[in-house]
Amino acid sequence: MTDDRYFYEPVKGHGLSHDPMNAIVAPRPIGWISSRDTQGRFNLAPYSFFNLFCYRPPIVGFASTEWKDSVRNASETREFCWNLVTRPLADAMNATSATVPATVSEFDVAALTPAPSRLIGAPRVAESPVSFECRVTDVLQLRGADGADAASWLTLGEVVGVHIDTSLIASGTYDMVGARPVVRGGGPVDYFEITADARFAMRRPA
Repeated sequence: MTDDRYFYEPVKGHGLSHDPMNAIVAPRPIGWISSRDTQGRFNLAPYSFFNLFCYRPPIVGFASTEWKDSVRNASETREFCWNLVTRPLADAMNATSATVPATVSEFDVAALTPAPSRLIGAPRVAESPVSFECRVTDVLQLRGADGADAASWLTLGEVVGVHIDTSLIASGTYDMVGARPVVRGGGPVDYFEITADARFAMRRPA
């Protein structure tokens, strides 16, 4: 029987022009993380490894492939904020991915407005219609199956405050499509906007 599956062992390389892992595990929500360092300076950066991991308490997390400012700030201040990336904010989000000194705020780079949070010191992105105020629960260095440390850190935080633009709430339901969220796709440049024509309904078995 002909084997029609492409197989590779990641530790030995994928042999393709671009690592397919990011394209296979996609699309992914964007972790647009705002934080504040111990000197009160603001930082804003997008992370493609982000998700919700627990309902009660609500816990979200982002992973960084290096010990970057967002991880350091969250580790030291024990807080961070997540901000929803929408289609109108896609270019601004991309601008905040630039590598700049810790003394430079990405809010300024992308011409965004830091808004005060209610329960934490880290700012929100005022232009974003949804933000989560988070208190850090864990900062974990990831490990491989062989037990060796990976150059990646997972920061987990409990969502203690939620900000939603009231225009996105109708009959008690959050309008995800109306928010026009942007998600990370595969390859070096691919993103997608979630639209109504991509939606279908399916209920779980009783």
